[in-house]
Amino acid sequence: MKLSQVAAQLYTVRDLCQTPQGLAATAARLRAIGYTAVQVSGVGPMPAAELKAILDGEGLRICATHEPSAQILDEPQRVVDQLQALGCRLTAYPYPAGIDFTDAAQIDNLVRKLDAAGAVLRAAGMQLGYHNHAIEFVKHQGAPVLDYIYAHTDPQHLVGEIDTFWIHYGGGDVVEWVKKLRGRQPFIHLKDYGFTPENKHRWCEIGAGTLPFARIIAEAEAGGCEWFIVEQDTCPGDPVESLRQSYDYIKANLAAGA
Repeated sequence: MKLSQVAAQLYTVRDLCQTPQGLAATAARLRAIGYTAVQVSGVGPMPAAELKAILDGEGLRICATHEPSAQILDEPQRVVDQLQALGCRLTAYPYPAGIDFTDAAQIDNLVRKLDAAGAVLRAAGMQLGYHNHAIEFVKHQGAPVLDYIYAHTDPQHLVGEIDTFWIHYGGGDVVEWVKKLRGRQPFIHLKDYGFTPENKHRWCEIGAGTLPFARIIAEAEAGGCEWFIVEQDTCPGDPVESLRQSYDYIKANLAAGA
């Protein structure tokens, strides 16, 4: 993994990016750290052209996005239009909002819609990914729902966007899941798993937690992963500083050059 493949998830700094001015100031700070790419998610409402111009102006490439769950399932052409405006070819279904994973009919309906939406994106030269949380580890037909989703969608229509924290939280083995999606995972969320003094789980900077990122990254690289996206759902202080700590750790311990 090269540093040029490491991106910042703007969801981490969402509270700082609700206005064009806030986005520009935050983007400048991220670029100063060393990031050259971002995933767009959680920013305030603004036209795609303005968003892209701000990030371009600060030297940040948009490597991927998250788009609204319902829009992906029901209006995939709008997603294509948004990605075209942003100059981006990767997005992910961010969360199975309103889906009951104990209901087989709802699972099958989700799978059908994901496959159909992915076909629309593929026809436009784009890719739809699935961003997991822990809820997909509910069992369905004897295995996690996440297995069922990937088994019943065309790999050309739906790729993986593994979230390392949530795989672990759900009881999965992150390294084994990365192996399982070899060749089907152009992007991955690097998110570390730590603990509070009260023994509760917490999000933390890369290297400050328990996940084996050297092995995770090696397997992802072997499987053709293009983008390694740093995300931290909550931060103890300034989220830009958390992204700095993660970047510095990756640069010193995990990256193989620029």
